[in-house]
Amino acid sequence: MLLYVIIAVVVTLAIAVPVSVFATKSYIENIARQKVGSADEQARQIIDEAVKTAETKKREALLEAKEESIKTKNEIEKEIRDRRAEVSKSEHRIQQKEENLDKKLEAVEKREVSLAAREEVLAKEKEAIANLNQQRLQELERISGLTSEQAKDQLLKTVEEDVKTDAAKLVKETLAQARDEAAKKAKDIVVTAIQKCAADHVAESTISVVQLPSDEMKGRIIGREGRNIRTLETMTGVELIIDDTPEAVVLSAFDPVRREVARLALEKLIVDGRIHPARIEEMVERAKKEVEGTIREEGEAAALEVGVHGIHPELIKLLGRMKYRTSYGQNALKHSIEVAHLCGLLAAEVGEDVRMAKRAGLLHDVGKAVDHEQEGSHVQLGVELCRKYKESALVVNAVAAHHEDCEPESIIACLVQAADAISAARPGARRETLDTYTNRIQQLEEITSDYEGVEKSFAIQAGREVRVMVVPEKVSDAEMVLMARDISKRIEQTIQYPGQIKVNVIRESRVTDYAK
Repeated sequence: MLLYVIIAVVVTLAIAVPVSVFATKSYIENIARQKVGSADEQARQIIDEAVKTAETKKREALLEAKEESIKTKNEIEKEIRDRRAEVSKSEHRIQQKEENLDKKLEAVEKREVSLAAREEVLAKEKEAIANLNQQRLQELERISGLTSEQAKDQLLKTVEEDVKTDAAKLVKETLAQARDEAAKKAKDIVVTAIQKCAADHVAESTISVVQLPSDEMKGRIIGREGRNIRTLETMTGVELIIDDTPEAVVLSAFDPVRREVARLALEKLIVDGRIHPARIEEMVERAKKEVEGTIREEGEAAALEVGVHGIHPELIKLLGRMKYRTSYGQNALKHSIEVAHLCGLLAAEVGEDVRMAKRAGLLHDVGKAVDHEQEGSHVQLGVELCRKYKESALVVNAVAAHHEDCEPESIIACLVQAADAISAARPGARRETLDTYTNRIQQLEEITSDYEGVEKSFAIQAGREVRVMVVPEKVSDAEMVLMARDISKRIEQTIQYPGQIKVNVIRESRVTDYAK
């Protein structure tokens, strides 16, 4: 029974399950169809709405584009109208200018015609005036008895004489005015400086003389077979001249320091009395040390006397060496000190730096301390030394320019030139050779004798003045002034001389008669 029941249940289930499954599937398919139908409906509605919205926006965009194009078209039309108005105005102005130019051209053409007529009239008038001038010249020549060339020559002579007179007066007035303006100041500066700084006169330059107690000492100085004098000359580099000069020995050397060492050594040997080669070497070494000490002391004393500080010790030594150096017989150290004082006085007068001027003046000839030992002029050597020992550019330029080897770059350099010339040119400062003196005198007399109308010329006062005697009939007073000026200029250009040369032109009128 139970088995039947189970089979019935199973059969029922076998039949019921497919039926229920089929029913469920049908139900699900119906629900799905309903949902798909509603989705399609919603999709069609959305599409319809989107199409409507797009058409609306399209119509709005077309309307905006039409409005923008209409607006742009209006602006372009307005701009075109404005441009046409401007072009019209420009064309009107151009037309007016063309009309004005046409009028001006007509006026110019009329003026050219008028000028041509006037030129023709003027040409006729010029021709008539030329004829009248020719007639006037012929009449004047007939009345005066002179041709035009003769009258021109006579007029030129008259004008030339007048010009000479006026030029002479002008030269006199100019010179007088210049002297009035410059004399007082120049005299105050230069004369005061010279009077304050006048140094010693010239001295020996290449020899020194040593006095002996007796002529017997000459033999001891020479020594056996000349060994003493050879040792002394070898150690010092100085030549000993022992001749017939009583109780004296001459030391000759171009280097003044070596000569001074030899002089001191020889004097010490004479006092000591023991003269032999070993003693000579000892005394020479002592003399060298003494001279080196003296050189240093003299350099320091010179800087102290001038009031210049901070100079390099090597430059101080070189200044001291200049104590034994002479130039044309003038002591180089005393000349440098004198130039330094002069530079200081001149700088004070013109308002420049006094200390810097003194420094440049003291060092301007420092190259002379080594020009016996090194190649080159004392100016070049001085410039190199000043640069080597760190002197300022102003001092270096003053040293380089004091003989006009280069252009002065400061007033102090010019003051050094002037002070150097003053110190060298003052009376007694330097000694010239006889040949130089006679040549200058001869040149002065030759220059002054070349001028027409000069009767005699004499160079006097050691070449510091020239007197020119002229023929009164050939040289007038006015020409005499111009001649003096011309001679002065020619002397300045052709002759080198210290100081100044005075030119005196003398014109005398003499009348001679005889009583019979």
